[in-house]
Amino acid sequence: MSSLDEVLERTRVVALPMRVKFRGVTVREAALIEGPLGWGEFSAFTEYSPAEASRWLLSGLEAAFLGLPTPPRSHIPVNGTIPAVGPEQLPEVLQRFRACSVLKVKVAEPSQSLADDYERIAAIRQLRPDATLRVDANRGWSVNEAIAAARLLGPLEYMEQPVATVEEMEQLRRWVDVPIAADEAIRKAEDPYEIARRRAADYAVIKVAPMGGVAQVEKVAEFMARYGMGVTIASALDTAVGMNAGVVAAACVAPERAAGLATSQLFVEDVAPPREIVDGMISTAAVAPDPARVEELAAPPARRDWWLKRIEQCWLELGL
Repeated sequence: MSSLDEVLERTRVVALPMRVKFRGVTVREAALIEGPLGWGEFSAFTEYSPAEASRWLLSGLEAAFLGLPTPPRSHIPVNGTIPAVGPEQLPEVLQRFRACSVLKVKVAEPSQSLADDYERIAAIRQLRPDATLRVDANRGWSVNEAIAAARLLGPLEYMEQPVATVEEMEQLRRWVDVPIAADEAIRKAEDPYEIARRRAADYAVIKVAPMGGVAQVEKVAEFMARYGMGVTIASALDTAVGMNAGVVAAACVAPERAAGLATSQLFVEDVAPPREIVDGMISTAAVAPDPARVEELAAPPARRDWWLKRIEQCWLELGL
């Protein structure tokens, strides 16, 4: 592994404007690391502690200094990701994902109600009656609220992280027929394998950066599969650089299931053109950032310094 000084020297910090607010974010900041074997990304959300963010740094270092595996497939299927917007915005958002037959819809926003979620889902079903729907609540419901949502929102491929804890997911699974998917219960857990051992979910939604890289994702996915859980690879709102690791992971561990890796469509600008969605598929070929775009999208100096300091904190946390 390289030294901290070399990593910092190789790092460029960018700020990407979002088309709509997503996960409370309107500008996505990321530290991009140009390594000898490729580009890596460190973009842990700003509220994360050094202990949690350090896994994201490991993922970026893996891509930059160890290199990513060669994907076994040239293309993978993807789902469209629909933010928690009102029905009036849905035609525009859905147009960006017109080639996707699977759509993941954000629900349980703090400022919204279940009635808002129902209105959004109903509008999507009217506009895209052919689509398979997933919903993502990001731990936003109680068990009773999730039961009500499962009954109201109709047929779904799965409900992603409807409640906060593994215990609540176990309880919910006894009361609803809709399959349950775990996200935060894996990537934010001290023990990411507990959800499988307790058979508290049907699917595992795995994101490369929060898990620490592609090698760790392969390990986690293999364990989940042994317990009968399906795996979906998803984006952590990655830039085009971070997406390289996501598409490789999806091709390696879940090539048949629509991955949540079409989120580049949510950026106004990215450091490289978004992968084109053709017949619901995107390419797994590696994408290098455009130097001109990296320069144009550079974060202000104060934010650059903040990210470099954060890399130092995570480096110490990892004991590298």
